Amino acid sequence: MNSDTALLFDKSITKCRDIFKKKTHDYGTAWRVLRPISITDQIFIKAQRIRSIEEKQENKVGESIENEFIGIINYCIIALIQIELNSDDEMEMDPAEVIALFDKKAAMCKELMIVKNHDYGEAWRDMRVSTYTDLILMKILRTKQIENKGGKTLISEGIDANFSDMLNYSIFALIRINKFYQ
Repeated sequence: MNSDTALLFDKSITKCRDIFKKKTHDYGTAWRVLRPISITDQIFIKAQRIRSIEEKQENKVGESIENEFIGIINYCIIALIQIELNSDDEMEMDPAEVIALFDKKAAMCKELMIVKNHDYGEAWRDMRVSTYTDLILMKILRTKQIENKGGKTLISEGIDANFSDMLNYSIFALIRINKFYQ
């Protein structure tokens, strides 16, 4: 693995964490009301918007593609946290606890990225950002299929693995968009 990939992940996730922390300050943990299927749909909306902008080459809303990928990352973290928590747990959580959970889930995704990068030889470096968008949309559709089956699979990874992969594809997109490497 290229030695700077872990650092590039950290640089990207730090930007996402900062936004997540500020939104937690402003809104608390209002997202706790979201069911997993609603989080999946929020990620779908963001990925679909990215794809639409990529195809039309026009952005009328003004929110950048970069911000949408950050939103996907943060929603993936929210999904991974929600999967861990019980629906009867407190809706409003202590901000320090939420950030600790964010860090835990980000570290888990980073470890997954490192392992997969080893096996795939960092193929992500030669992929187009639009391919990450398509892969995220595919993972969303897979997640919806699993959700529609009550979370049960015969051979496939679970919902959490799909959220982790979507997060990592979004990290790769941020790295490429920001030209953190040449």
